[in-house]
Amino acid sequence: METNAKNFTMRMAVMEDAPEILAIYEPYIRKTTITFEYEVPTVEAFRQRMAGILGAYPYLVCEMDGKIAAYAYAHRFQERAAYQWNAELSVYVDENCTGMGMGKALYQALIEILKCQNVKNAYALVTSPNEKSDALHKSMGFTLEGVSHNTGYKMGKWLDVSSYVKAIGPHDPQPAEIIPCSAVGEERIAAILGRIQGKQ
Repeated sequence: METNAKNFTMRMAVMEDAPEILAIYEPYIRKTTITFEYEVPTVEAFRQRMAGILGAYPYLVCEMDGKIAAYAYAHRFQERAAYQWNAELSVYVDENCTGMGMGKALYQALIEILKCQNVKNAYALVTSPNEKSDALHKSMGFTLEGVSHNTGYKMGKWLDVSSYVKAIGPHDPQPAEIIPCSAVGEERIAAILGRIQGKQ
């Protein structure tokens, strides 16, 4: 389910990608406040996280020269039944590959796939300040819904978190049932990835 592009290739993630994906995520844990995790998970623990998402929600990677350079995924936003039409998005780019458009392309793909799943709202939680992430969300039509002040503590300081939201589907009186990502179909997902990549 790959699509070709000038600089990178987007595809759905598979469990075998876990070590490469974790290698991208690790510096964010060790060197930044972008994620609130303190300890780097083991590869096996990370595989278990992926297993909880794959099939239910989109989990995507970008490759350059045969190596994963960025990844993004969606997951359930809150657990109560009434929240099921929402999804939270996350994207991480290799620290040596930022500024190439991969993050935006991955986000666009996530949103288009989520639309096919009948998701209505996309959410993102961003450690504040984070100028690059703030700019990405605003450029893609997300609205800053609010800021939780001093809500996390990492690297010797208290941190704020900004909450962004974007309506990606109509809020019908009787919303269609949420379907898993696996039910969207490989051909349909490949067409979405190809269309988005063609615009890069």
